[in-house]
Amino acid sequence: MVRVGGVGLRTRPMRAFLSALGIAIGIAAMVAVVGISSSSGAELDRTLSALGTNLLTVGPGQTLLGQDAELPLEAEAMIERIDGVERVSAVGRISDAKVYRSEHIPDAKTNGIIAYAARENLLDLVGASLRDGVWLNAATAEFPAVVLGEQTAERLGIGTAGPDVQVVVGGVRCTVIGILEAVPLAAELDSAVLVGWPAGAGRLGFDGHATTVYTRSDETRLETVRELLAATANPSAPNEVEVSRPSDALAAKQATSQAFAGLLLGVGAVALLVGGVGVANTMVISVLERRPEIGLRRALGATRGNVRIQFLAESLLLSALGGVGGVLLGAAVTAGYATYQTWPWVVPAWTLGGGLAATLAIGGVAGLYPAVRAARLSPTEALQTP
Repeated sequence: MVRVGGVGLRTRPMRAFLSALGIAIGIAAMVAVVGISSSSGAELDRTLSALGTNLLTVGPGQTLLGQDAELPLEAEAMIERIDGVERVSAVGRISDAKVYRSEHIPDAKTNGIIAYAARENLLDLVGASLRDGVWLNAATAEFPAVVLGEQTAERLGIGTAGPDVQVVVGGVRCTVIGILEAVPLAAELDSAVLVGWPAGAGRLGFDGHATTVYTRSDETRLETVRELLAATANPSAPNEVEVSRPSDALAAKQATSQAFAGLLLGVGAVALLVGGVGVANTMVISVLERRPEIGLRRALGATRGNVRIQFLAESLLLSALGGVGGVLLGAAVTAGYATYQTWPWVVPAWTLGGGLAATLAIGGVAGLYPAVRAARLSPTEALQTP
Protein backbone atom coordinates (compact mmCIF):
# COMPACT_ATOMS: atom_id res chain seq x y z
CA MET A 1 0.00 0.00 0.00
CA VAL A 2 2.90 2.36 0.71
CA ARG A 3 4.33 1.61 -2.72
CA VAL A 4 0.97 2.17 -4.41
CA GLY A 5 0.51 5.40 -2.44
CA GLY A 6 3.93 6.56 -3.64
CA VAL A 7 2.91 6.01 -7.26
CA GLY A 8 0.16 8.61 -6.85
CA LEU A 9 2.77 11.17 -5.75
CA ARG A 10 5.27 10.34 -8.48
CA THR A 11 2.71 10.80 -11.22
CA ARG A 12 1.99 14.38 -10.07
CA PRO A 13 5.36 15.57 -8.72
CA MET A 14 4.80 19.34 -8.91
CA ARG A 15 1.46 19.19 -7.13
CA ALA A 16 2.94 16.89 -4.49
CA PHE A 17 5.92 19.21 -4.05
CA LEU A 18 3.78 22.31 -3.55
CA SER A 19 1.52 20.54 -1.06
CA ALA A 20 4.51 19.17 0.87
CA LEU A 21 6.05 22.65 0.81
CA GLY A 22 3.08 24.05 2.72
CA ILE A 23 3.62 21.47 5.47
CA ALA A 24 7.39 22.03 5.41
CA ILE A 25 7.06 25.79 5.93
CA GLY A 26 4.88 25.32 9.01
CA ILE A 27 7.17 22.69 10.55
CA ALA A 28 10.32 24.69 9.68
CA ALA A 29 8.87 27.77 11.37
CA MET A 30 8.06 25.84 14.54
CA VAL A 31 11.42 24.05 14.70
CA ALA A 32 13.36 27.24 13.99
CA VAL A 33 11.49 29.25 16.63
CA VAL A 34 12.06 26.62 19.32
CA GLY A 35 15.64 26.03 18.19
CA ILE A 36 16.60 29.71 18.17
CA SER A 37 14.94 30.24 21.54
CA SER A 38 16.78 27.23 23.00
CA SER A 39 20.07 28.39 21.50
CA SER A 40 19.57 31.83 23.01
CA GLY A 41 18.89 30.23 26.39
CA ALA A 42 22.04 28.11 26.07
CA GLU A 43 24.06 31.25 25.31
CA LEU A 44 22.59 32.98 28.36
CA ASP A 45 23.51 29.99 30.54
CA ARG A 46 27.02 30.01 29.12
CA THR A 47 27.35 33.76 29.69
CA LEU A 48 26.13 33.55 33.27
CA SER A 49 28.41 30.60 33.94
CA ALA A 50 31.37 32.62 32.70
CA LEU A 51 30.43 35.91 34.39
CA GLY A 52 28.84 34.51 37.54
CA THR A 53 25.49 35.26 39.14
CA ASN A 54 26.92 36.62 42.40
CA LEU A 55 27.24 40.23 41.21
CA LEU A 56 25.09 42.74 43.12
CA THR A 57 24.94 46.46 42.43
CA VAL A 58 24.10 49.29 44.79
CA GLY A 59 23.00 52.71 43.58
CA PRO A 60 21.22 55.82 44.85
CA GLY A 61 17.44 55.90 44.52
CA GLN A 62 15.20 58.86 45.27
CA THR A 63 14.37 60.78 48.41
CA LEU A 64 10.88 61.05 49.87
CA LEU A 65 10.53 64.36 48.01
CA GLY A 66 11.29 62.71 44.66
CA GLN A 67 14.80 64.14 44.34
CA ASP A 68 17.84 62.11 43.33
CA ALA A 69 19.52 60.61 46.39
CA GLU A 70 23.26 60.27 46.95
CA LEU A 71 25.40 57.50 48.41
CA PRO A 72 27.68 58.49 51.28
CA LEU A 73 31.39 58.82 50.60
CA GLU A 74 31.99 55.88 52.96
CA ALA A 75 29.54 53.55 51.14
CA GLU A 76 32.23 51.39 49.52
CA ALA A 77 34.20 50.92 52.71
CA MET A 78 31.08 50.05 54.69
CA ILE A 79 29.84 47.56 52.10
CA GLU A 80 33.23 45.88 52.01
CA ARG A 81 32.90 45.02 55.72
CA ILE A 82 29.72 42.94 55.20
CA ASP A 83 30.35 39.29 55.99
CA GLY A 84 30.10 37.42 52.68
CA VAL A 85 31.18 40.28 50.42
CA GLU A 86 34.37 39.23 48.65
CA ARG A 87 35.19 42.20 46.39
CA VAL A 88 33.92 45.74 45.91
CA SER A 89 34.40 48.26 43.10
CA ALA A 90 32.57 51.38 41.98
CA VAL A 91 32.03 54.07 39.38
CA GLY A 92 30.99 57.65 40.01
CA ARG A 93 29.25 59.82 37.46
CA ILE A 94 30.99 63.09 36.62
CA SER A 95 27.81 65.07 36.02
CA ASP A 96 29.29 68.20 34.43
CA ALA A 97 31.73 66.43 32.10
CA LYS A 98 30.44 66.32 28.52
CA VAL A 99 32.21 64.08 26.06
CA TYR A 100 33.12 65.05 22.48
CA ARG A 101 35.39 63.78 19.75
CA SER A 102 37.03 67.21 19.54
CA GLU A 103 36.54 70.83 20.60
CA HIS A 104 34.88 71.59 17.27
CA ILE A 105 31.78 69.47 17.95
CA PRO A 106 28.62 71.51 18.82
CA ASP A 107 27.77 71.40 22.53
CA ALA A 108 24.37 69.79 21.93
CA LYS A 109 25.83 66.72 20.19
CA THR A 110 26.90 64.68 23.21
CA ASN A 111 25.63 61.36 21.76
CA GLY A 112 24.33 60.42 25.20
CA ILE A 113 27.82 59.55 26.43
CA ILE A 114 28.37 59.64 30.20
CA ALA A 115 31.69 60.20 31.94
CA TYR A 116 32.47 58.05 34.98
CA ALA A 117 35.33 57.91 37.42
CA ALA A 118 36.22 54.24 37.84
CA ARG A 119 38.12 52.15 40.35
CA GLU A 120 41.11 50.22 39.07
CA ASN A 121 39.64 46.80 39.94
CA LEU A 122 36.38 47.41 38.04
CA LEU A 123 37.33 45.45 34.91
CA ASP A 124 37.71 42.05 36.57
CA LEU A 125 34.87 42.53 39.02
CA VAL A 126 32.17 43.12 36.38
CA GLY A 127 33.58 40.48 34.02
CA ALA A 128 34.51 42.97 31.30
CA SER A 129 37.18 42.49 28.66
CA LEU A 130 39.16 44.81 26.42
CA ARG A 131 38.76 44.91 22.67
CA ASP A 132 41.88 47.04 22.28
CA GLY A 133 44.44 48.78 24.46
CA VAL A 134 44.86 48.51 28.23
CA TRP A 135 42.85 49.15 31.38
CA LEU A 136 43.41 51.89 33.94
CA ASN A 137 46.20 51.25 36.43
CA ALA A 138 47.84 53.05 39.34
CA ALA A 139 49.83 55.24 36.95
CA THR A 140 47.27 56.12 34.28
CA ALA A 141 44.50 56.67 36.85
CA GLU A 142 46.28 59.87 37.89
CA PHE A 143 46.34 61.33 34.39
CA PRO A 144 43.77 62.31 31.69
CA ALA A 145 43.60 58.79 30.23
CA VAL A 146 40.27 57.17 29.41
CA VAL A 147 38.78 53.81 28.45
CA LEU A 148 35.78 53.86 26.12
CA GLY A 149 32.73 51.61 26.27
CA GLU A 150 31.79 49.66 23.15
CA GLN A 151 28.93 51.97 22.10
CA THR A 152 30.94 55.06 22.99
CA ALA A 153 33.74 54.06 20.65
CA GLU A 154 31.21 53.42 17.89
CA ARG A 155 29.48 56.77 18.39
CA LEU A 156 32.75 58.66 18.41
CA GLY A 157 34.08 56.80 15.38
CA ILE A 158 37.09 55.39 17.23
CA GLY A 159 38.27 51.91 16.30
CA THR A 160 41.59 51.62 18.12
CA ALA A 161 43.26 53.01 21.21
CA GLY A 162 46.64 54.70 21.22
CA PRO A 163 48.67 57.72 22.31
CA ASP A 164 47.54 59.72 19.27
CA VAL A 165 43.80 59.04 19.83
CA GLN A 166 42.15 61.64 22.04
CA VAL A 167 38.71 62.79 23.13
CA VAL A 168 37.51 65.83 25.03
CA VAL A 169 35.99 65.12 28.45
CA GLY A 170 34.72 68.09 30.44
CA GLY A 171 36.86 70.42 28.37
CA VAL A 172 40.01 68.36 29.04
CA ARG A 173 41.80 66.47 26.29
CA CYS A 174 42.17 62.83 27.31
CA THR A 175 44.10 60.02 25.65
CA VAL A 176 42.16 56.87 24.77
CA ILE A 177 44.17 53.99 26.23
CA GLY A 178 41.55 51.24 25.86
CA ILE A 179 38.22 50.17 24.35
CA LEU A 180 35.92 47.70 26.07
CA GLU A 181 33.90 44.86 24.63
CA ALA A 182 30.20 44.88 25.52
CA VAL A 183 29.65 44.27 29.25
CA PRO A 184 26.54 42.10 29.71
CA LEU A 185 26.32 42.53 33.49
CA ALA A 186 27.03 46.27 33.47
CA ALA A 187 25.39 47.63 30.33
CA GLU A 188 25.72 51.21 31.59
CA LEU A 189 29.45 51.00 30.86
CA ASP A 190 28.85 50.40 27.15
CA SER A 191 27.89 54.05 26.59
CA ALA A 192 30.43 55.51 29.01
CA VAL A 193 33.87 57.08 29.14
CA LEU A 194 35.86 55.80 32.11
CA VAL A 195 38.60 57.85 33.74
CA GLY A 196 40.65 57.04 36.83
CA TRP A 197 39.16 57.98 40.22
CA PRO A 198 42.03 60.36 41.13
CA ALA A 199 42.04 62.00 37.70
CA GLY A 200 38.28 62.51 37.86
CA ALA A 201 38.54 64.22 41.22
CA GLY A 202 41.63 66.29 40.40
CA ARG A 203 40.96 67.30 36.79
CA LEU A 204 37.22 66.97 36.05
CA GLY A 205 35.53 68.14 39.23
CA PHE A 206 34.32 64.72 40.40
CA ASP A 207 32.82 64.97 43.90
CA GLY A 208 33.90 61.48 45.01
CA HIS A 209 30.40 60.01 45.49
CA ALA A 210 29.92 56.59 43.91
CA THR A 211 26.82 56.25 41.75
CA THR A 212 27.09 52.46 41.35
CA VAL A 213 28.87 50.11 43.71
CA TYR A 214 29.55 46.61 42.37
CA THR A 215 30.00 43.70 44.77
CA ARG A 216 30.92 40.05 44.37
CA SER A 217 29.67 37.87 47.18
CA ASP A 218 29.85 34.31 48.38
CA GLU A 219 27.15 32.40 46.48
CA THR A 220 25.92 30.73 49.67
CA ARG A 221 25.40 34.11 51.39
CA LEU A 222 24.14 36.08 48.40
CA GLU A 223 20.59 36.62 49.63
CA THR A 224 21.77 37.62 53.09
CA VAL A 225 24.19 40.13 51.60
CA ARG A 226 21.45 41.46 49.35
CA GLU A 227 19.23 42.16 52.35
CA LEU A 228 22.03 44.01 54.18
CA LEU A 229 23.34 46.16 51.35
CA ALA A 230 20.85 49.03 51.49
CA ALA A 231 21.11 49.58 55.23
CA THR A 232 24.90 49.26 55.13
CA ALA A 233 25.45 51.59 52.17
CA ASN A 234 23.36 54.37 53.68
CA PRO A 235 22.43 53.65 57.32
CA SER A 236 20.63 56.97 57.77
CA ALA A 237 18.32 56.44 54.76
CA PRO A 238 18.29 52.82 53.50
CA ASN A 239 15.06 53.55 51.62
CA GLU A 240 17.06 55.82 49.31
CA VAL A 241 19.24 52.95 48.10
CA GLU A 242 18.50 50.63 45.19
CA VAL A 243 19.97 47.11 45.12
CA SER A 244 19.83 44.97 42.02
CA ARG A 245 21.21 41.75 40.59
CA PRO A 246 22.24 42.20 36.93
CA SER A 247 21.87 38.49 36.14
CA ASP A 248 18.16 38.78 37.02
CA ALA A 249 17.77 41.38 34.27
CA LEU A 250 19.37 39.03 31.75
CA ALA A 251 17.07 36.21 32.87
CA ALA A 252 14.05 38.52 32.54
CA LYS A 253 15.15 39.45 29.04
CA GLN A 254 15.38 35.77 28.17
CA ALA A 255 11.88 35.18 29.59
CA THR A 256 10.57 37.98 27.38
CA SER A 257 12.23 36.37 24.36
CA GLN A 258 10.60 33.05 25.22
CA ALA A 259 7.19 34.71 25.46
CA PHE A 260 7.75 36.19 22.01
CA ALA A 261 8.83 32.75 20.81
CA GLY A 262 5.46 31.42 22.02
CA LEU A 263 3.73 33.95 19.78
CA LEU A 264 5.84 32.87 16.81
CA LEU A 265 4.99 29.25 17.57
CA GLY A 266 1.36 30.20 17.12
CA VAL A 267 2.20 31.66 13.73
CA GLY A 268 3.98 28.42 12.84
CA ALA A 269 0.94 26.41 13.92
CA VAL A 270 -1.27 28.50 11.63
CA ALA A 271 1.16 27.89 8.77
CA LEU A 272 1.03 24.16 9.52
CA LEU A 273 -2.76 24.24 9.49
CA VAL A 274 -2.71 25.99 6.13
CA GLY A 275 -0.35 23.29 4.86
CA GLY A 276 -2.78 20.63 6.08
CA VAL A 277 -5.61 22.30 4.18
CA GLY A 278 -3.39 22.21 1.10
CA VAL A 279 -2.84 18.47 1.54
CA ALA A 280 -6.58 17.90 1.97
CA ASN A 281 -7.28 19.91 -1.18
CA THR A 282 -4.70 17.94 -3.13
CA MET A 283 -6.15 14.62 -2.00
CA VAL A 284 -9.77 15.62 -2.80
CA ILE A 285 -8.76 16.69 -6.30
CA SER A 286 -6.76 13.48 -6.65
CA VAL A 287 -9.86 11.41 -5.85
CA LEU A 288 -11.91 13.31 -8.44
CA GLU A 289 -9.22 12.92 -11.11
CA ARG A 290 -8.57 9.24 -10.42
CA ARG A 291 -12.10 7.91 -10.41
CA PRO A 292 -11.38 5.57 -13.36
CA GLU A 293 -8.33 4.19 -11.54
CA ILE A 294 -10.40 3.61 -8.41
CA GLY A 295 -13.13 1.88 -10.45
CA LEU A 296 -10.58 -0.36 -12.18
CA ARG A 297 -8.98 -1.36 -8.87
CA ARG A 298 -12.40 -2.15 -7.41
CA ALA A 299 -13.34 -4.18 -10.52
CA LEU A 300 -10.10 -6.18 -10.18
CA GLY A 301 -10.93 -7.16 -6.63
CA ALA A 302 -9.70 -4.31 -4.40
CA THR A 303 -11.91 -3.88 -1.37
CA ARG A 304 -13.12 -0.58 0.00
CA GLY A 305 -10.58 -0.98 2.79
CA ASN A 306 -7.78 -1.33 0.20
CA VAL A 307 -8.81 1.86 -1.57
CA ARG A 308 -9.21 3.71 1.71
CA ILE A 309 -5.75 2.67 2.93
CA GLN A 310 -4.22 3.56 -0.45
CA PHE A 311 -5.35 7.17 -0.34
CA LEU A 312 -4.65 7.50 3.37
CA ALA A 313 -1.11 6.18 2.78
CA GLU A 314 -0.67 8.70 -0.03
CA SER A 315 -1.74 11.54 2.25
CA LEU A 316 0.56 10.36 5.03
CA LEU A 317 3.50 10.05 2.64
CA LEU A 318 2.84 13.55 1.33
CA SER A 319 2.76 14.97 4.85
CA ALA A 320 5.82 12.98 5.93
CA LEU A 321 7.82 14.38 3.03
CA GLY A 322 6.84 17.88 4.09
CA GLY A 323 7.59 17.10 7.72
CA VAL A 324 11.08 15.74 7.04
CA GLY A 325 11.84 18.69 4.78
CA GLY A 326 10.51 21.13 7.39
CA VAL A 327 12.54 19.58 10.21
CA LEU A 328 15.73 19.74 8.15
CA LEU A 329 15.02 23.30 7.04
CA GLY A 330 14.20 24.44 10.58
CA ALA A 331 17.36 22.82 11.96
CA ALA A 332 19.42 24.47 9.20
CA VAL A 333 17.92 27.90 9.96
CA THR A 334 18.65 27.43 13.67
CA ALA A 335 22.23 26.36 12.99
CA GLY A 336 22.82 29.25 10.60
CA TYR A 337 21.39 31.91 12.91
CA ALA A 338 23.15 30.53 15.99
CA THR A 339 26.46 30.41 14.11
CA TYR A 340 25.96 34.00 12.96
CA GLN A 341 25.33 35.08 16.56
CA THR A 342 28.22 32.87 17.80
CA TRP A 343 25.78 30.94 20.01
CA PRO A 344 25.84 27.21 20.68
CA TRP A 345 23.06 25.87 18.48
CA VAL A 346 20.48 23.67 20.17
CA VAL A 347 17.47 21.94 18.64
CA PRO A 348 15.59 19.92 21.30
CA ALA A 349 14.88 16.34 20.27
CA TRP A 350 11.24 16.69 21.28
CA THR A 351 10.89 19.45 18.68
CA LEU A 352 12.04 17.16 15.88
CA GLY A 353 9.88 14.25 17.03
CA GLY A 354 6.93 16.52 17.71
CA GLY A 355 7.25 18.13 14.30
CA LEU A 356 7.14 14.78 12.52
CA ALA A 357 4.27 13.57 14.69
CA ALA A 358 2.33 16.76 13.95
CA THR A 359 2.77 16.29 10.21
CA LEU A 360 1.54 12.70 10.36
CA ALA A 361 -1.45 13.79 12.41
CA ILE A 362 -2.21 16.58 9.94
CA GLY A 363 -1.76 14.19 7.03
CA GLY A 364 -4.03 11.59 8.60
CA VAL A 365 -6.80 14.10 9.27
CA ALA A 366 -6.40 15.74 5.87
CA GLY A 367 -6.46 12.44 4.01
CA LEU A 368 -9.23 10.75 5.95
CA TYR A 369 -12.20 12.34 4.15
CA PRO A 370 -10.76 11.89 0.61
CA ALA A 371 -9.87 8.26 1.45
CA VAL A 372 -13.37 7.51 2.74
CA ARG A 373 -14.90 9.24 -0.28
CA ALA A 374 -12.75 7.20 -2.65
CA ALA A 375 -13.67 3.95 -0.86
CA ARG A 376 -17.39 4.67 -1.20
CA LEU A 377 -17.27 4.84 -4.99
CA SER A 378 -18.77 1.75 -6.61
CA PRO A 379 -16.86 0.23 -9.56
CA THR A 380 -19.59 1.06 -12.06
CA GLU A 381 -19.89 4.65 -10.85
CA ALA A 382 -16.14 5.18 -10.84
CA LEU A 383 -15.62 3.77 -14.32
CA GLN A 384 -18.18 6.07 -15.88
CA THR A 385 -16.60 8.77 -18.02
CA PRO A 386 -17.23 12.23 -16.53
